[in-house]
Amino acid sequence: MARSSHHNPDLASDLDQTFNQAQSAGLKLAIAGRTIALLILGIWLILSRLALPGVSLKFGILVLLLISLGLVHHRIIGTRWDKFWVKYFFVAIDVAILSVLIATQPLYETADLPQVMVFRSPLLTYYFIILAVVAFSFSPRLVLWAGGIGAAGWLGAYAWVVHTDGNVLDWGDVPSSPTADDAIRVILNPMFGGTGSRIQEAIILVVVAVLIAIVMKRAQNTMRDKLAAERDRQSITGIFGRFVPEPIVEAMINDQGLLAPLEREATILFADVVGFTSLTERLGPAKTVGVLNSYFDEMTNVIMENGGIVATFHGDAILAIFNVPLEDTKHAEHALQAAKAMLRRVEEGHFSGEKLSIRIGINTGSVVAGNVGGGGRQSYTVYGDAVNLAARLEALAKEKNQSLLVSGHTFAKLETSSLSLHGEATIRGQSQPVKLYGVHD
Repeated sequence: MARSSHHNPDLASDLDQTFNQAQSAGLKLAIAGRTIALLILGIWLILSRLALPGVSLKFGILVLLLISLGLVHHRIIGTRWDKFWVKYFFVAIDVAILSVLIATQPLYETADLPQVMVFRSPLLTYYFIILAVVAFSFSPRLVLWAGGIGAAGWLGAYAWVVHTDGNVLDWGDVPSSPTADDAIRVILNPMFGGTGSRIQEAIILVVVAVLIAIVMKRAQNTMRDKLAAERDRQSITGIFGRFVPEPIVEAMINDQGLLAPLEREATILFADVVGFTSLTERLGPAKTVGVLNSYFDEMTNVIMENGGIVATFHGDAILAIFNVPLEDTKHAEHALQAAKAMLRRVEEGHFSGEKLSIRIGINTGSVVAGNVGGGGRQSYTVYGDAVNLAARLEALAKEKNQSLLVSGHTFAKLETSSLSLHGEATIRGQSQPVKLYGVHD
């Protein structure tokens, strides 16, 4: 389960920054869409009024003004002038300009009609366009602001027209139990305003804004949870990825940390530091730990580079496995490559200033792998005779004066090899003598 960002201030801050960046990018996209919409609207308004040059010029100037305001806002986003209130201000400007036009511009330039008749045209849709453009910001608060200020602008324009025209008729002017003629006489009267309808339209605009804001908020929460989970996943991968390949970490996370037990042929690499006891006595505990950490870190990288994972650190020993849990058809080849690389790194390098020498045993066979443990703590490891034989080969390498011993079982899996036969040995737990291979003398 992902950690809650409420209990992690750094994570919450990162997520807030991510959302702020997303909102800025959304606003820029919204402004681009607004500009295109204004261009289309402006062209239509101008072409539809070519017979009235003065009117066409007026609308052309208005469209250019609106586009210029949008470009100014676009330029401000992401700069030091991009304050919290700026985006709200520009939305309010759009609504204010639209509302003033509705309140002052006649329905027809050549007809002397009451201004209240403009409310019979579908002008409310322009407020919804502003709301739709603002939705690109991915900001619930800005959407609510657009809906609220839009409703206020719509009702404000209507109130101004009612005040200016005077004697505007309303639904209440229709007689009770009216005849068709009674209703038509009022509703189709040029002075009919329908205050209740205007209020209802404003309420609808606000309701739509609230619904959009709720959807946005839910989407934000979902994205926030996913981002928090992804950050946790990255953190876990970063920690455990030092010891096992990233695909293993992903498998553990996806399976809630539990890798299903399995039985499969695998190649086991067992490595040990030569003279570790005397090294500990000479260096002391603290220095020894530093040397081992440096050594383990280097060897783990080598093993991972060759497709294996470190199953166990035990004292100065490393138990690595290939082909478990991730399948690897060339597990024997890769284990041998890892062993040679480990020997080469040890020969060429130092670990916390100390020179080390190691022995390695490699064996291939059937193993059982899975998570084991108790008390809420588990580790992924392998069991079986193949594991025991790899450990005994490492111990036998000392007697054979070899840095690397490979069993015949592993040798048989190699397509090509630079190993040479070093005879056979009877090893405890094995019913048959085991062929031993090592590097050329």
